[in-house]
Amino acid sequence: MLRRTKIMLVAAAVTVAGLAPVAASAATSASTAASTSASTSKAAAPYCGIRWGSLGKAASPLSQAPLTNIRAGRHACFDRLVFDVRGGNVRGYRVNYVGTMRSEGAGRVVPLRGGAKLSITVNVPAYDLAGRSTYRFVNAAELVNVRGYRTFRQVAWAGTFEGYTSAGLGVRARLPFRVFTLPHRLVVDVAHAW
Repeated sequence: MLRRTKIMLVAAAVTVAGLAPVAASAATSASTAASTSASTSKAAAPYCGIRWGSLGKAASPLSQAPLTNIRAGRHACFDRLVFDVRGGNVRGYRVNYVGTMRSEGAGRVVPLRGGAKLSITVNVPAYDLAGRSTYRFVNAAELVNVRGYRTFRQVAWAGTFEGYTSAGLGVRARLPFRVFTLPHRLVVDVAHAW
């Protein structure tokens, strides 16, 4: 009986010892899988947490608040274009990628530098009730100096007609963007990457 117990103990020890490498191997595999999963989800995470997309964005109401300025700014994750108005708020806009940028009214081609063209129409005039211009620029092809910007390549005038004002934004590539309004302005942000 004693001999039989010793044999069973030795067999159990051999079995446990034989399972230890398998258990260690399984633990290593699980650790590697968890690490790979973490790096895969990190790689799949959106740039700067941005989930904007690149489809067109629009709101329809018109406003009589006239455009007074267009300006740009650089941020860590995106470039920003701002349309300022006076005497009211922007309520309507249409922003989308186009193959060819065309001017308001006449439909002339507006050349833009960059790998993609963003058409921005703000539902406000660029003139007052007497028909006087409220937004003046020196160069229609270069409304804002965006030299050195990471995403923007050019901002060009596309005209104002019947209460709608448009500008073309040349960007590096078709990238995610968002559009929102703040008091007295419309903001368009274009991400640096996907």
